[in-house]
Amino acid sequence: MLEIQNRKYTNEITAANAGERVSVAGWVHEKRDLGGVFFLIVRDISGFAQITLPKKKVDKALFDHVKRVPRESVVVVEGEVKGEKKAPNGYEIIPRQMEVLSESSQVLPLDTTGKVGAELDTRLDARFMDLRTERTKHIFIVRSLMLKAMRDFFDERGLIEINTPKIVSAATEGGTALFPISYFEREAFLNQSPQLYKQILMASGFDRVYEIAPIFRAEEHDTTKHLNEATSVDVELAFVSDKEVMTLLEELIAFVYSRVVGYPGLAKLNVTLEVPAIPFRRITYDEAIELLSGEGEQIEWGEDIGTSAERTLGTIIGELYFITDWPCAIKPFYAQPADVDGKSGDICNAFDLMHPRLELSSGSQRVHSYELLKRQIETKGLSADSFEFYLDAFRYGMPPHAGWGLGVERLLMSMLEIENIRDVVLFPRDRRRLAP
Repeated sequence: MLEIQNRKYTNEITAANAGERVSVAGWVHEKRDLGGVFFLIVRDISGFAQITLPKKKVDKALFDHVKRVPRESVVVVEGEVKGEKKAPNGYEIIPRQMEVLSESSQVLPLDTTGKVGAELDTRLDARFMDLRTERTKHIFIVRSLMLKAMRDFFDERGLIEINTPKIVSAATEGGTALFPISYFEREAFLNQSPQLYKQILMASGFDRVYEIAPIFRAEEHDTTKHLNEATSVDVELAFVSDKEVMTLLEELIAFVYSRVVGYPGLAKLNVTLEVPAIPFRRITYDEAIELLSGEGEQIEWGEDIGTSAERTLGTIIGELYFITDWPCAIKPFYAQPADVDGKSGDICNAFDLMHPRLELSSGSQRVHSYELLKRQIETKGLSADSFEFYLDAFRYGMPPHAGWGLGVERLLMSMLEIENIRDVVLFPRDRRRLAP
């Protein structure tokens, strides 16, 4: 067996290595027979290597062996590097040996070269194969870059990463969008959000926290922007207002863009990124309603802004923006009512971060008064007893605090101009898909 421990990635080899013996390992991407010369393109995660077999210069047994290997078989090739401007990366390898480590079936579930398209369901059913395509590969490399950038951003600003429970006894915000599970002799649920736990931590002295983790919503949406399992970036800070966490959020977005903008694989996705200028535009809920009215889209005060209205606003504004000062009635019980002339009214210190195509994030200043929080839970028609573990944290010294949650998939699809959220999740979970 050929040694593969010392193999090189295809992007580690250049024409400067001409004359050297190297080993590369990967998948047979393409084969081309020009009669006197046979070409094998080997693909690994970093790129492609052209294996060139001049019929008169290589061993006949090796020539025939290479010609027979099916596409997408896994091979290791050892040979000599030669400079070749027309080849990928400007070099080719003249092989001395090739070993097939795993032979592929002849009929492939989809084409990995991108020359023959496939429907999304076909690609998701054969996701392992879809990930071999350049487009899908680069989507998930960008996702990895994005998540690393987020952690670097938070670490540089002194936030502590936390891990909150995903099995809980009560809904975060009430409602029916819960996945029930059997928890020994009790009923439990998959968590919709780390909201309650990150607030509890504000009472513990852990005053700057973040979490990047899955959330679960048992919503029957079957749209291009909803999933039943998604990844959320959650932040909570003590001794701040909604204004400070809005600033942190827009700084994070700009930082992520700055980290991704130079990634060469964006060209394969036909995407040209620009780092968004901050601060983002801010409009109030009332101003949003007025803008929509001017476009003939009527929303009664106190109603939520739906998908159609979001798109209308996105067309008007054309860039990332915040909607602030929402009616309390359509925001969660933990959102702090605004102080107007010394009185709490119908407006709360809540905000949504919007991309022209969709909502990316929502957040607020939180209620830190035990009495007010309990009252707002009950006003929403929920039982305060169900939230006793949460309310307890507010009885023994809870500082003012604020935070937000940001959808990883939504941010990624907006950055890369991808239409369907399932494209940016390795193995998406929606109402119809539970495998692979």
